[in-house]
Amino acid sequence: MLYREYGKTGVKVSVIGLGGHEFGNGGMIRAFGENQKLAVTPGHIFAGFGGENREEIVKKALDLGINIFDLTIDSEKEAMGRILKKLKPANDIILQTRPEGMVYTYDPANRKMADYTLLREEAIRILTLLERETIDIFNFAFMKEALEADADYLDKIAYNIKKLKKEGLIRFASADTFSGDETYLKQIRSGHFDSVFINYNINEQHVESKILQVVKEKGMGLVSRVAFRKGRIFKIAEEAGIDDRNYAARILLKWIINNELVTTIIVGVSDKSMLQNNVDILQNPALSDEEQHSLDKIFNTPMYMTEFQN
Repeated sequence: MLYREYGKTGVKVSVIGLGGHEFGNGGMIRAFGENQKLAVTPGHIFAGFGGENREEIVKKALDLGINIFDLTIDSEKEAMGRILKKLKPANDIILQTRPEGMVYTYDPANRKMADYTLLREEAIRILTLLERETIDIFNFAFMKEALEADADYLDKIAYNIKKLKKEGLIRFASADTFSGDETYLKQIRSGHFDSVFINYNINEQHVESKILQVVKEKGMGLVSRVAFRKGRIFKIAEEAGIDDRNYAARILLKWIINNELVTTIIVGVSDKSMLQNNVDILQNPALSDEEQHSLDKIFNTPMYMTEFQN
């Protein structure tokens, strides 16, 4: 495993991290694909999470040296807490998660996240699910509407981060949004966050010029997600004549990891062999001439140029 510094924290994390999503038939993301509203309802736990297959995946991740895990909904948090209690990892691991029902568009103008009492209660509730004493990385994913509705919103978030850290409820804070580059830049430039959680892949290369350099200037960690655009990139690869998804996944991950500003890339897998395939890129992380040629073929497909090119 290859490890990189997580911003200025002194903590090192594996360059490949594991996401908490579990998958159903046809690659459906469980819970989200079953009932979107219930999936993001605090306290709702879907049946069947954290079963034998998921336990095998987490065990494989630990065996491979993966030490950072991202969890979204409560079903994933509860499952991870239960699995880790059973597996008893020998080494420290980093869990990143979010306050449920407070992020993105789940709460109008993200008002709950600015209320320290509510946020503190949510952090404690999450720790009960995870069966841990501290949340390693707390993801503050708010939208531009929050900033527009409250001129002091960033100051309130800064206060909440400082208080949560002082109480030992969180170690680090991560910036996140689905409101575009300008909101990301306001978060990053505020200086309140230890890292940024962002989509970065071959279809979202604009992040390099607009976001990554500012992250570097601030000395923040960068956790990348959606490497495959929820499977969409594989369709583009097929148009380029690349039908082997394992091969496509390897070259796409190599492209991301070869950017040294990326601290780690969170991947979602449906079985442990898929995870092994992803980690195998670290045996030779540099793109070969053949792999670069394959990427060039992807970049020149009509689908890539018309649908995703920035």
